[in-house]
Amino acid sequence: MNYFAASELHISIAAEPLFYVNGFPITNAFVTGIVGTIITIVILGFVASKVKRGKYNRFVGLVQWVFEGLLKSIHDIIPDKKMARKITPLAVTIFFFVLFNYWLSILPGVDSIRIGEVPVIRSLTADLNFTLGLAIVTIVTVQVYAIRHLGVFGNGSRYFRNPLKDPIGAFEGILELIGEFSRGVALSLRLFGNAFAGEVLLIVIAFLTGYFAAVALPFFMAFELFIGFIQAYVFFVLTLIFTALAVAHHGPSDAHSPAVTRKVVTARK
Repeated sequence: MNYFAASELHISIAAEPLFYVNGFPITNAFVTGIVGTIITIVILGFVASKVKRGKYNRFVGLVQWVFEGLLKSIHDIIPDKKMARKITPLAVTIFFFVLFNYWLSILPGVDSIRIGEVPVIRSLTADLNFTLGLAIVTIVTVQVYAIRHLGVFGNGSRYFRNPLKDPIGAFEGILELIGEFSRGVALSLRLFGNAFAGEVLLIVIAFLTGYFAAVALPFFMAFELFIGFIQAYVFFVLTLIFTALAVAHHGPSDAHSPAVTRKVVTARK
């Protein structure tokens, strides 16, 4: 039962290095992230091969059911089928990658398996470097899709307008530019905050319950499994909403047209 109980309370906001390779720190989040990447590739590759060969079981059916649900959400938020098909690989990959890496932090012994004083298991989603990087990839990809859909100048008109001819539009453009940065920050901090809080919760419960952790922890682990699914889905949906808002813009004169308004309302749903 010591396997389930944290021997001492150890909480660090930053990912901690386990060892160094030519001066480069290999952190616990990095190692766990590699494991999470392998798990994601193996599971999705296994399901894809089974589906192609027409061989189904309960696990394959479950993953396929989740994928179909995600696909329905994509088409509900992004009515343009062509754009929806383009964003599907990124959005679905983000969902499963975040989900599996979040769930790795729920493994038993989250703080008791160590190398020296450093816990070996730390979810990649509890590393701000990763969540910030993932948010940057998402925002940059949204901009790429917006440029392809609207053109360089069409996309630029979302942010930069002539303040003499359209002072209100110029001010809105500044707010939109600030909004792009705030969206990236919000994406990264939301995922990091929830993942880190989940790990801290499990560590504190294990520390407080001691030898009874084997009885108390499963309830909290089940709760964190649910929270991990919600956080992966939220990141997935926000990626779609940001894309829908970006490609729905048609210039200053049509920015508040009924067609654009309907797309934005649909995306927010």
